[in-house]
Amino acid sequence: MRRHGLIQWRGTAAAAAVIGLLAAPSLAAQTGPDDWAGLRRYRQANADLPPPRPGERRVVFMGDSITEAWAAFFGTLFPGKAYVGRGTSGQTTPQMVLRFRQDVIALKPRVVVILAGTNDIAGNTGPSTLEMIEDNIATMCELARVNGIRVVLVSVLPVFDYPWKQGLEPAPKIVALNAWMKRYAAAHAAVYADVHTPTADPRHGMRPEYASDGVHPNEAGYRVIGPVVEVAIRAALR
Repeated sequence: MRRHGLIQWRGTAAAAAVIGLLAAPSLAAQTGPDDWAGLRRYRQANADLPPPRPGERRVVFMGDSITEAWAAFFGTLFPGKAYVGRGTSGQTTPQMVLRFRQDVIALKPRVVVILAGTNDIAGNTGPSTLEMIEDNIATMCELARVNGIRVVLVSVLPVFDYPWKQGLEPAPKIVALNAWMKRYAAAHAAVYADVHTPTADPRHGMRPEYASDGVHPNEAGYRVIGPVVEVAIRAALR
């Protein structure tokens, strides 16, 4: 997910890390044109991550820039939890499918948290229908299930207009995708976490106090969605 404008963060170590992330080179610059799925992004970090300890409830967060920036706040929002961030800026669901084995399954988590789809609606890797997005999310869920990993599906956050690709009218598409996600979770033993409702304004865009660019949450936004996802994780672990 591309970033335009600087999000307002409080003066914390996490904030500094996120500001560095916002100033980082694009995914293409980080991985090169021969790494469309971004497999190199976490390859070394995955190799350095030890296997889960006995009794450890590891949770991997799969997503795009919203998840990537969120990981900087894990220490304060989820203290003491074995949560691993594997978000990659700009990514769409087909890219996530390609790196799902490396960045999720190989890490042997108990739960995967999937927050994906907004960049597909923005057309970051070309036009995508809702069916295409749904198929890719379902594929990730199926890969998780056959490997004994419980799934938390997080609703796509509200967006009224993408700053980098205006005029797509994403709000109703996001609402429709979230409705499908809720139905899919109920039918396939996944847990649905609705972070859209508490962050949406009357237009189904992001409330301005939660994101300065209308897309990427600031610290206040993460403090709203964090507890919702934490409840969903606890449900998935039961």
